[in-house]
Amino acid sequence: MRADTLTPRDIFGRDVRYLIPMFQRPYVWNKEQHWEPLWEDVMVVAERLLEERDLADQAATAEQQTPPHFLGAIVLDQQLGPVAEFDARHVIDGQQRLTTLQLLLDAAQEVVEEYGDLMDARMLSRLVLNDEDLIRSAEDRFKVWPTNVDREAFAAVMTNGASVPSHLERTPIVRAHRYFRSAIEEWAGANEDPEKRTARLNALTTTLRGLLRLVVIDLEPHDNAQVIFETLNARGTPLLASDLIKNLLLQTVTEGGGDVEELYERYWRDFDSERWRREVRQGRLKRPRVDAFLNYWLLMETTREVPSHQLYPLFRSHVKTHDAVELMKKASRYSQVYDQFDSFPWTSPEGTFMYRWRVMEQSVFTPLLLRLFGETEGALPIEERRRALAVLESWLVRRMLCRLTTKDYNRLQLDLLERLDARTGESPAEIVIDFFGGQGSDSRLWPSDDQVTDAVLEEEFYRRLTRARLRMVLEAVEDHLRSPKAEEQHVVRGRLTIEHLMPQTWEINWPAEAHEPSELARARRSRLIHTLGNLTLVNNKLNPALSNSPWDSKRHEIQKHSVLQLNRHLLEAYWEEWTEDTIRQRSSWLASQIIQIWPSPERF
Repeated sequence: MRADTLTPRDIFGRDVRYLIPMFQRPYVWNKEQHWEPLWEDVMVVAERLLEERDLADQAATAEQQTPPHFLGAIVLDQQLGPVAEFDARHVIDGQQRLTTLQLLLDAAQEVVEEYGDLMDARMLSRLVLNDEDLIRSAEDRFKVWPTNVDREAFAAVMTNGASVPSHLERTPIVRAHRYFRSAIEEWAGANEDPEKRTARLNALTTTLRGLLRLVVIDLEPHDNAQVIFETLNARGTPLLASDLIKNLLLQTVTEGGGDVEELYERYWRDFDSERWRREVRQGRLKRPRVDAFLNYWLLMETTREVPSHQLYPLFRSHVKTHDAVELMKKASRYSQVYDQFDSFPWTSPEGTFMYRWRVMEQSVFTPLLLRLFGETEGALPIEERRRALAVLESWLVRRMLCRLTTKDYNRLQLDLLERLDARTGESPAEIVIDFFGGQGSDSRLWPSDDQVTDAVLEEEFYRRLTRARLRMVLEAVEDHLRSPKAEEQHVVRGRLTIEHLMPQTWEINWPAEAHEPSELARARRSRLIHTLGNLTLVNNKLNPALSNSPWDSKRHEIQKHSVLQLNRHLLEAYWEEWTEDTIRQRSSWLASQIIQIWPSPERF
């Protein structure tokens, strides 16, 4: 490889095309981390140049006395092909920097053309556009041509006078160009003395053309661009694992003679959208959504553990033994399955499962869900899939209520995925039922009815479960109590609050039993009030009104304002009094509802 230190005038001053391959990530730089620091650096150099010009006799001397600013490095790979009008190079590294520099140069050109010297405007135009006489297609105009997802926005902002379509208004490309134009106008003093303004814009033009420096590394024919792409650090914004995976897949397809553009458009383009690159929570970590998905999908595909920091190396190993095009097709298909998780009606069996699954924070089972929802209806009819989901939900909820460990869940899932892979004619739903029902170790067992009942009677769920999980259990009981003929068969999710019937500060209106030593009575009651039998759901307006009121006041308020079946049963069964005994009785009744909602394996 060959390295040179060059100015923008050296890099862009001739007719050339710097092509950003489609396997590169889209433009992701932002104002706070990138555009503002770059503009501030450029502005400092331009102002120093102005100061030197005030002191020097000649403009050339002032330019020599002004220290240049180093922007970083770019790596280029020359493209060999038929004789063409333009020298073409692929940008292997530094594409964010090169794209940003073009946006800055073009924004400056527009401002200079409007407020400054015409010759300066022409010199800047020469750095962003190729000679019109050499252009054979619209895209040939541009010195830099970005990856597919950014091309429409780039062409719009780099064309003087062109309007930006509304769907591109919030893209980083458009926002960067507008930021630079606004910053330049403000610095130049668009409303100030024309002579002073022209001098400032001339200093900016000189700075942009000749007082910025980049190290340009040109690869030679024997250099391996793929290896260099993997090992170079992305300057400013780290590469996502998915960026490396995309590069690997498309490079592999290129080497095999495949139609890279067509495959990218059909199977990968969507992954480069902001929707897929936004951060989501995966366990205790936050990761880009596309990386989280590929992590889950690769685990499902290989039935091997995929630690987040090993996603790319493990994917690279997988590509060595599988067809890259087929992997792209599979990833694209399962990404649609993954998207489907967010689109089920909230009252549907699938929507209800997804809500409860997320509340329990069991994303570890995403690969299993991808497998189940990825099956064709012929292989797994909808009703059978719903049975499999109900099995998983029951197993998870019962273990949550019994406060059993979650440490072995990933290994258990891998065992189940292997069982599904090895099936010979057996229904996936039956495999799931048999698998969970057949677990015997403490880290995997399906708690019995008696174990669940004991947990409901004894556990201080208000302290041991998150509010969201506790609410989910009570919501499920409410749904279970509603008739199929009810106007609303489902209570609204996540909106109601949890109310202690006997309040946490019970001493005011709820005296302890008199026949026991006070300390023992207090301790027993302080534990009992946090069990499930003492908890119900109310809306957030009713909750403060109930507060520490005695039972006589509470029951009338609940009767007047609550429409929940859960509270209707409460008042019908325990209207006369609310005591420690009635708390235990209601806990026992709630346990009977719970083991119907989430049955044991023999009832599936």
